[in-house]
Amino acid sequence: MLKEIKKTTIKIDKNESVDQMIDRLTKKAHEALCAMDDFTQEQVDHIVHQMAMAGLDNHMKLAKLAYAETGRGVVEDKAIKNIFATEEIWNSIKNDRTVGIINDDRERELITVAEPLGILAGVTPVTNPTSTTLFKALIAVKTRNPIIFAFHPQAQKSSVEAARIVAEAAVNAGAPEGVVQWIDKPSIEATSALMNHPMVASVLATGGPGMVKAAYSTGKPALGVGPGNGPAYIEKTAKIKRAVNDIVLSKTFDNGMVCASENSAIIDADIYKDVKDEMEKRKVYFIKKADHKKLADAMFDTKRGGVKGPIAGMSAVKIAELAGIDVPEDTKVLAAEITKVGPEDWLSAEKLSPVLSIYKSKDHKDAFRLANDLLHFGGLGHTAAIHTEDDDLATEFGIKMKASRVLVNTPSAIGGIGNIYNEMIPSLTLGTGSWGKNSVSHNVSSFDLLNIKTIAKRRNNMQWVKLPRVYFEKTSVRYLNSMPGISKVFIVASPSMIEHGYVDKVLGELKRRPNEIEYSLFAVTESDPTTDTVNKGTEQMRTFQPDTIIALGGGSPMDAAKGMWLFYEHPDASFFGAKQKFLDIRKRTYQLEKPNKAQFVAIPTTSGTGSEVTPFAVITDAKTHVKYPLADYALTPDVAIVDSQFVQTVPKRTVAYSGLDTLTHAIESFVANMASDYTRPLSLQAIKLVMENLTDSYNGDAQAREKMHNAATLAGMAFANAFLGVDHSIAHKLGGEFGLPHGLAIIITLPHVIRYNFKEPKKLTMWPKYEYFRADEDYAEIARYLGLKGNTKEELKEALVKKVIDLAHSVGVTLSLKANGVDKAHFDAEVDRLAELAYEDQCTTANPKEPLISELKQIMIDEYDGKGVEK
Repeated sequence: MLKEIKKTTIKIDKNESVDQMIDRLTKKAHEALCAMDDFTQEQVDHIVHQMAMAGLDNHMKLAKLAYAETGRGVVEDKAIKNIFATEEIWNSIKNDRTVGIINDDRERELITVAEPLGILAGVTPVTNPTSTTLFKALIAVKTRNPIIFAFHPQAQKSSVEAARIVAEAAVNAGAPEGVVQWIDKPSIEATSALMNHPMVASVLATGGPGMVKAAYSTGKPALGVGPGNGPAYIEKTAKIKRAVNDIVLSKTFDNGMVCASENSAIIDADIYKDVKDEMEKRKVYFIKKADHKKLADAMFDTKRGGVKGPIAGMSAVKIAELAGIDVPEDTKVLAAEITKVGPEDWLSAEKLSPVLSIYKSKDHKDAFRLANDLLHFGGLGHTAAIHTEDDDLATEFGIKMKASRVLVNTPSAIGGIGNIYNEMIPSLTLGTGSWGKNSVSHNVSSFDLLNIKTIAKRRNNMQWVKLPRVYFEKTSVRYLNSMPGISKVFIVASPSMIEHGYVDKVLGELKRRPNEIEYSLFAVTESDPTTDTVNKGTEQMRTFQPDTIIALGGGSPMDAAKGMWLFYEHPDASFFGAKQKFLDIRKRTYQLEKPNKAQFVAIPTTSGTGSEVTPFAVITDAKTHVKYPLADYALTPDVAIVDSQFVQTVPKRTVAYSGLDTLTHAIESFVANMASDYTRPLSLQAIKLVMENLTDSYNGDAQAREKMHNAATLAGMAFANAFLGVDHSIAHKLGGEFGLPHGLAIIITLPHVIRYNFKEPKKLTMWPKYEYFRADEDYAEIARYLGLKGNTKEELKEALVKKVIDLAHSVGVTLSLKANGVDKAHFDAEVDRLAELAYEDQCTTANPKEPLISELKQIMIDEYDGKGVEK
C-alpha cells in the first residue's frame, strides 16, 4: 500500500557561508551513504518505486511550475517529459540488479558485485529542470548513491519542488534523510564548491558547455553531455509524410529544447519540392532570403557562440516577432533555406527552438558531407538522423557519422531520449563520447568510459488484441450451467436487475449445474460507482470468498465489480496507483497483478459501455468526485456473455445514452493513434450497426436491440485494444462535475471533437505506428463506409457530423450542456480546472493529436451552447 508522503521542513541558516553549507550537505549525504550500505535490493527497489510514483503523480504540477518559472517550452510537453522521467525510467531500471552480488557464474567462478560510487553532485539545466531532476534522483538512489543537486538559478523553485517530492517519497519509504538534497541558495560559487568538494565522488552534469567543462575539470569521474547540432537527412526513398511529421513533431516538442532535436534538414534534390510542400502543409514557414540576417541577429550571440538566452524554448511565432518577420499565427516551425555551414551562416548552428535550416543535396555523397560538416559545427558526438527506405544506406550513414546516436526514420528529440521509438536506453542525459568531450557515448543509465556507438532503427511497438471469451446470441446465458470452476458465486447487479427478474434468470442457470452453488448478492445503487461502493463490495466479497464473480447490468455494476475484484484479489493494491496515467499500458509505473482467486463473468444488460470485453473500469473518487478510468489488463473479464434477452426491457432514455456511447467508442477507437488492422473492422461494423439500428432500438424493436447489443461489444473489443480519445476525457470530467449521464456527456461532446480532431494539429501525437497525422482521412473513411456524400474530406467530415447530430435528435437528445441543465455560473467557475483534468485523463494519450489544455477548454465552451450543432 502506498503511504501518504510526509512533508519536511528544512531550516536554513542565513549566516551560513557557501563552504559551510556544502560541508553540511555532504556530511548528511555521507551519513545516508553509510546507512544504505546494508540495504537489500528489495529495499532499494521499493524506495525508487515510491519516488517514481510520487513524481508521476505530480507530473502536471511540476510541468506548470517549470513553465511558470522559466517561461520556456510547452506545459503539456513538459508534463510528458515528467512522465517519461518516471514511467519510462522506472520500467527501464526496475529489474536491474544494483545491490551486492548481481551475477554469479558458477562455471567460470566469476562473481560480480555492485557497490555505489559515493556522493553525487547533480547539475541540472534551465531547459529540462523538473524532468532531469526526477531522472537523476531515480538513477542515483537505484544505485544507492546520495545526490546533492545544484539547480540552474532560473529554474530553482520548480527544480526544488521536484527534488522535494521524490526526497520525501524516498524517506517515507525507508531511505535516510540525506539521500536527496539540494543547494538552497544557487550560485556559480556554490556549484563549483559542491563539484570540487573532496567528499563528492562523481558529477552528473547537464547544462551549458561551460558548466559541463567545469565538471570534467574537477578531477573526478564525471558524466556530462555535449551540445547537439543534429542533422536529419531526408533521402529520396523516404516516406515523405512520415519524415515531415517526425521532424515537425520533434521540433515543436517543448519548442525544440531537447538537445537531440533536429537543427537542419538535408533533402535530396529529387524530392525537395515534395518535401517542402508537405512541410508547408504542416505549418513550416520558409522565411525569405532577405530576412535571414534579421533572424540570425535576433537568435544568436556570435561572440559567445550560441543562441541568446531567451531563445531556447521560445515559439516560432515569438522568435519571428522578435526578429521583425511577419509570419502566420499558426506557424509551427521557421525554416531557412541555406547553403553554408559554420560561422559564415549562424543559422546552421544549434538552435534549441523550433527553427530549422534547410539544405538541398545533390546526391548521397553531398548529403553525407553536409551532415558531417554540421556535426563538426557544434554537434560532434551527439545525434544524427536519416529518413530512408534503403536499409543499407541507413547503416552506411550510421557508420560514417561521428554521432553517438544515429536515428533511422525517427523524430530525433523523442528518438534520442530512447525507448519510445526505438530500443535504446531511456535517458535524459545523452553522452557524446570523446567527440563531444564526454566520458560516455551512450544514453546515461550505467557507468563506463567506452565510446559505444548505437545505430537505432525505428520500430513499431508490438501491438496486441486481448479479449475474453465471448458468448453471444439470445439465451447464451445458459453457458453458466456448464462453465467450469463455479461453486461460490458473488453477483454484482443494480436493483433494476433484481426487479426485472434478471438475477433470477442467472440463478436459474446456475441451479441447473450438477454441483450445488452458493451465492452472495451485492446491489449497486449508483449510476457512477464510487470508491466507497467498491470498498463496501470488497468487504462483502472478502467475507464470502467467491471463486466466481458475475457482474450483471450496465457499465456501473460492471465497473464496480471490476474494482471489487481488484481489491479482493490484491488487498494491498492502491487506488492511487491504479488511477495513474500512462503512455503505454504495458509499461505502467503501477501494475496490477493477474487475478488468481476468482474468475470474472460479465453479462451486460445495456448496449453501451463495452465493459464486458475491456480492461477499463471508471470509478469516481468519493472524496474529490473526479472520475478516473482505471485501465489494466488485470481488469479484463474472463468471460463475456452477450445475451440480447437482457436488453428488451431497457428504458428508452438508457437505450439512447448507451447507444450513443457505443457510437463514440467505435468512432474514437477508429481514429485513435493505436488503431490497427485488427481493431478498425470492429470499429466500422459497430458504427454501421449503431447508425442502422439505434433509432429502431429506441422505439422498442427487438431485433434492433439485439443488433445494438452486438455493436456495443464490438466497439468494446475495438477500444479495449485501440483505446479512445479526448471525447471520453472531456465527458468523464463533465459527467462527474455536473451529474450528467455518461452517454449524454459523450454525445454532446462528439461533434465538437470530430471537428477538432479533423483540423491540422498544433501538437502532433506520439506513437511509432502512427506515422503521420491522418484523422482527417479516417473520418472521411467512416463517412464513405456509411455511404455519406461528399467530394472532399471536409464535406465528408461534415456529413458525418450531421449524421451524428441527426441520430442523437432521433432519440430525443439535445446536444448542448445548457439544454441539459448545466448552470452557466457553475460551468464558468470550473471550466479551467476541468480542462486540465481532461488533459490528465488516461483516454487523452490515444487521441490522434495531442491536445493543448486551452483547446480542451474551448471544446467545452463551444458545447455549452451547442455552437455549430444546435440552432
